[in-house]
Amino acid sequence: MYSKLSVAAVLACCAGGAWAQSSVSIYGIADAGYVHESGGKNGSVNKITSGTGSTSRIGFRGSEDLGDGTSVFFTLENGHRLDTGEVDASGTIFNRQAFVGLKTRAGALSLGRQYTAWHQALTQVGDPFGTGYAGGSKNLFADYGSNVRTSNTVLYASPVMRGFSGDLAYSFGEQPGSSKAGRQYGASVGYSAGPLNVRLVYNNKNSDVAAAPGVTPVKRGNGSNKLLAANYDFKLFKAHLAFSVDKGFNSAPLGNNSNPYGGVAPTASTDGNSLLLGAVVRAGPGNVIVTFQRKDDKTAFDQDARAYGVGYLYLLSKRTTLYTVYGVIDNKNGAGYTVANNSESGSGDRAFNLGVRHTF
Repeated sequence: MYSKLSVAAVLACCAGGAWAQSSVSIYGIADAGYVHESGGKNGSVNKITSGTGSTSRIGFRGSEDLGDGTSVFFTLENGHRLDTGEVDASGTIFNRQAFVGLKTRAGALSLGRQYTAWHQALTQVGDPFGTGYAGGSKNLFADYGSNVRTSNTVLYASPVMRGFSGDLAYSFGEQPGSSKAGRQYGASVGYSAGPLNVRLVYNNKNSDVAAAPGVTPVKRGNGSNKLLAANYDFKLFKAHLAFSVDKGFNSAPLGNNSNPYGGVAPTASTDGNSLLLGAVVRAGPGNVIVTFQRKDDKTAFDQDARAYGVGYLYLLSKRTTLYTVYGVIDNKNGAGYTVANNSESGSGDRAFNLGVRHTF
């Protein structure tokens, strides 16, 4: 009996050499700094906060090579606050990303909680601040809520072919009795070669509430976002562009909904566009980053705004950055835009950041 088990164990070990190989890695970001905000109805605020440039996180990423160009992959990512040690969304564990997928030569298909193509284009291509810091696109762009990431999502990402790539995503609303209520879908196409990187994105979400026992149905219709994001590296500096057209209910939610300036509460635009022009200029061991943004509200409220940002990111190493950034917003006709950072929507029309960001 003992010899039979030993032979079986040896055969299993030998066979394991031909089995699929798997790997798991731990990664994350630790970002904390001093933030000063002013201009809001509650006055100035000074604080140590987490995730000014990039939300602090820890994640687990893994894959298994199945051979013949096929592999299984997964990501589990938790967001947390360095200033308090709390998770940044109560009642959750892997609130940032949680998905599993299959990759072949024809592309990758993944299931779970994932980033939208709209957000990815904005943070990876259009915004030189990467949607973080006091000068980032969150100040006027609709980079909030389900525009950033969605649950219950099926995502297909194509392979890169001669610089071109694309993806398709569908998020189930999961409301009984309706296949449309709460659903969201989007697509993107991109091109990257040499100094040019450009992406075009469409995002559509339904905000209806389906009828159910004890639930009153609500019809709100669809909101859509169309985004063109691009950057071009001129070697001496890199130029950035983002232009988003937002239309419909909840297409452009306000980051701060608490009426930050008092008086008549501002109204989220249901018909407008946002423009960002930016540049990254190499300066010594770091980069000077500047942005100009404009919000054009085409509704009867005409709540336009302009925003300006400037910062210096000093590179201590490939993984560690010291940063100082200033942002200011000029609101028109009772608009309620606030100077944000990557993890907070902000409380006023001016903000200053000073901190450190480390990746691992």
